[in-house]
Amino acid sequence: MAFNSLPIDALKMKMDEAVRFLSISLSIANAHTVDFYTRDVWSTFISASPDEVLSAINSSVRAGAAEGKKNTTFGFCNTTKKLVDVSAILMAAKEHSLSGLEVCMQVEELMHDLKLMNEDIVAGERLDRCVVPGEFMNCKKSHEVRAMSEVVNGLAKCCKVKQVIDVGSGKGYLCTFLSVQFNLQVFGIDSSSTNTHGAQERNRKLKKFSKDYKKHSRATRNQEVQHSNDGDYRTEKHSNTDQEVGSTNGSTPAQSCASQDQVTTDVSSKKAIECTADTNDCDGDGFFNMLSPDVVEDNSPRVHPSQLSEEEKERRKRENLERKTREGLRSGSDDILFSPLTSYVTAETELKTLITELEDAVLVGLHTCGDLAPSTLRMFRAKQELRAVCSVGCCYHLLSEEFDPDRQECADGVCGFPMSQFLKDQACFCGRNARMSACLALERVSAGGGLRMESLFFRAVLHVILRDHYDSFKSEKRVGNVYSKSTSFVDYVRRALKKLDLDDTKLPDDVIQNYHERYSHRMNEMVAFNMLKVTLAPCIEGLILLDRLCYLKEQENVSHSALVQLFDPLQSPRCYAIVGIK
Repeated sequence: MAFNSLPIDALKMKMDEAVRFLSISLSIANAHTVDFYTRDVWSTFISASPDEVLSAINSSVRAGAAEGKKNTTFGFCNTTKKLVDVSAILMAAKEHSLSGLEVCMQVEELMHDLKLMNEDIVAGERLDRCVVPGEFMNCKKSHEVRAMSEVVNGLAKCCKVKQVIDVGSGKGYLCTFLSVQFNLQVFGIDSSSTNTHGAQERNRKLKKFSKDYKKHSRATRNQEVQHSNDGDYRTEKHSNTDQEVGSTNGSTPAQSCASQDQVTTDVSSKKAIECTADTNDCDGDGFFNMLSPDVVEDNSPRVHPSQLSEEEKERRKRENLERKTREGLRSGSDDILFSPLTSYVTAETELKTLITELEDAVLVGLHTCGDLAPSTLRMFRAKQELRAVCSVGCCYHLLSEEFDPDRQECADGVCGFPMSQFLKDQACFCGRNARMSACLALERVSAGGGLRMESLFFRAVLHVILRDHYDSFKSEKRVGNVYSKSTSFVDYVRRALKKLDLDDTKLPDDVIQNYHERYSHRMNEMVAFNMLKVTLAPCIEGLILLDRLCYLKEQENVSHSALVQLFDPLQSPRCYAIVGIK
């Protein structure tokens, strides 16, 4: 698929197909696991045994198209509205996912098309000395930053701009890499002052080590030239596991990559080893390993300006002004720092009040949470100086929906879904539980990742206990993650009751345990039901993303737009980017 090759009318037809399928199947995705036993969810929605469902799911990869049962639509009985044909819904889910609808292009195709649009872009371009994130980031973040930074650099060259604005920049991982690797001037905007303070600290370290790194690189190049002239030059390739690691715990980079959430805490004594220009597999950790990864991303929710105190507003203005003053004093070609700013931004935000030196720029967002992803696209449309956009969203459950009957008022009166006029005209609505289901990772589950079913089972049975003994179906307080601290079901219930400020002494241990035994034989119902939710997840995510793509295609000032698979879904489940050029 070529960049911008999908006409808007063809896209709308695909969206209509997805809407029709989800209008029937969303009942499963919108059922809450907490209510699984109190509302007898299985019997309400499914007319098949759990074993039938699990067997069909396990064999769906090998199964071909099968003739559906009569009087059904996508496997649901037209009369009872219950699921009766599991194979039919599985087949329909595949057909209505992004891959099944054939609306997504691969990142290699995008880079090829960008190259054709601009002669300055070299296919497979790498800098002469690639700077590798290494253990400065965990493996998931490193994979994301590498892939996205190449696309952003390609967009910047295509639009002939040198500035990038990263919305929801967090601790500045992408900003730092774009600045160091591609020599772009990057402004990172985040509503969390904690994140921008972390980015400032990273700036300080970059300033301290950048000259040393460049000296090291020049010295290494000189040595290689000398060895080559002597006829003795050889390139030795060392695997990450063979490198000397100076951390106190003795862990290796390979061990660090074994866990996606692990970030090594001592890399100060590692050597910076560069990779050659003709390979993606780097021999070492590069400049980033000279920095201590002492900050972890904070997924703090955005705080709307109306909720900030006057003191906080003044503090943010003062900090941003001081930061701009410091930036104005910077000079010299060795400067590779980016500018972190603290602000809540919307499409109405006047960017030039935040960035006085703003020129034409590329707008980016890497895993922008909830409504921030659609806000990024609206900002791109509204600001003429933003020439291109690359947006990867996440946290669909935090999206606001315009046609949700239970919704609270959207921030600034603008909701995150739907964005396109096409779905607005249909009053399209998903529901929070369905959007929560959209966050599930089908590829990881299919690869054996599985679901944490016992914790879900404990929570559902706890809800039965609350109904029977406390008359508490709803509570403003949350149970939270007490499962990880619990040694048994009895211990879990007691911890949860205390968290909810309920008297746990009225229930003896044997009464609590009896609930576990009463429902344990029905746990397979919950397993099968949640596997159906996982199967539907790509379809719900797909509709949300197609809505965003349609929004861009509806704009007269956007010449090119596409949905691109940017990441490996096993490493990063939220792997799709909305890309647009004016």
